[in-house]
Amino acid sequence: MEKFKTLKSQAIPLAIENIDTDQIIPARFLKATDRNGFGDNVFRDWRYNKDNSLNPDFILNNATYSGKILVAGDNFGCGSSREHAAWALTDFGFKVIVSSFFADIFKGNALNNGLLPVQVSEDFLDVLLTEITEKPDTQLEVDLEAQTITVEGTSFASSFEIDPYKKTCLLNGYDDIDYLLSKKKAIEAFENKE
Repeated sequence: MEKFKTLKSQAIPLAIENIDTDQIIPARFLKATDRNGFGDNVFRDWRYNKDNSLNPDFILNNATYSGKILVAGDNFGCGSSREHAAWALTDFGFKVIVSSFFADIFKGNALNNGLLPVQVSEDFLDVLLTEITEKPDTQLEVDLEAQTITVEGTSFASSFEIDPYKKTCLLNGYDDIDYLLSKKKAIEAFENKE
């Protein structure tokens, strides 16, 4: 995995609540076991019309908005436990998802795949969505070490929680196996104790 310390980026506002994993990546695209290519079909039924033309009304198709941060409504990633949802979002280019609530399994899948779920208060989320929608060039800074998200150039900021183990993994670019390997000497020393 890629190391994650801080990210400065514009953001895409997706002010829809209860976005489930089937909306993130529809089940008909889950045939592959390779992580690549899922980004092509992220939010497929919203991004495309029935004739496979781009839906100009969907936010990801609006060139005004861009960035590696998706700011979404409450209860993001609910529904089935498919890891493919995290694969699709990262393959599309997102590094951070901001919401006021994440489904537990989605949150775990995201963290396991280098995608940082930043949970903020509903009030902070509302102001953030308004700010980004009205000023698409707004830059956000996500600082994993400090566990903060800030609207650059303002005092508008919030802290967020993250499991300490997952934080260590993201900061170092570790998956679970990499983390164990980083502890190899300590494990060997413990095994050799009498």
